[in-house]
Amino acid sequence: MRIATWNINSLRARMDRVLAFLERHDVDVLALQEIKAKPPQLDLAALEQAGYEVAAHGLNQWNGVALLSRVGLADVRTELPGVPTWPQDETGVVEARALSGVVGDGLRIWSLYVPNGRELEHPHYGYKLRWLEALRAEGARELAESAQSRTAFVGDFNVAPFDEDVWDMEFFADKTHVTPPERAAFQAVVEAGYADVVRPDHPGPGVYTYWDYQKLRFPKKEGMRIDFVLGSPAVQSAVTGSFIDREERKGKGASDHAPVVVDLEF
Repeated sequence: MRIATWNINSLRARMDRVLAFLERHDVDVLALQEIKAKPPQLDLAALEQAGYEVAAHGLNQWNGVALLSRVGLADVRTELPGVPTWPQDETGVVEARALSGVVGDGLRIWSLYVPNGRELEHPHYGYKLRWLEALRAEGARELAESAQSRTAFVGDFNVAPFDEDVWDMEFFADKTHVTPPERAAFQAVVEAGYADVVRPDHPGPGVYTYWDYQKLRFPKKEGMRIDFVLGSPAVQSAVTGSFIDREERKGKGASDHAPVVVDLEF
């Protein structure tokens, strides 16, 4: 089974790219982030004609996540247990940042769009850390319930876990994504039992999944590695290959993220 994750930065704007990507790489399951739409706003006919079931979760023109599967899609969940609301006042809601379903041979895959954090002094930064703690807790609960659980947390984590995951640490010295608390929160998910299954075959430095649209970051190779597939032990042992499709960041109308693809054989 081939799974992939991709921050698409608007599914409506890039539906043609998604369809071409699915066909070109023969993808069975695709997790999308930042679909930027409510489900009724999406025209899914072409995806369904291509053989994919679709589950989408979006509340407005921001955030939003989706799962596309041609190997079954069951027990869909639209909320990660324990995540905080945003804003952190009486108007707060649980944002559309997490969606999961069971696909293929019993794999529960979560499409995740972790909060950005904005600036170090912004309340969104604390929100991000609490969100990651909720993810860690859910991962730990899943493995406590069954050590053989086939679970994958995939998506845009908005954390660069190591210095080699950004093009210039000096540039990020006073910015989010690289701070010790963010990295510790990411590592806590890993230590709960969910390893990065792509890095062993594609180590850094210079291996990125995101390049800002501004200042020619992509042609200058000034990127970040913030999109991951974190798998439970059962998923880790099933991995037969992986790659980052850097070519998808090229051309007119590209997302600012590249897809991450993993092959599994249970």
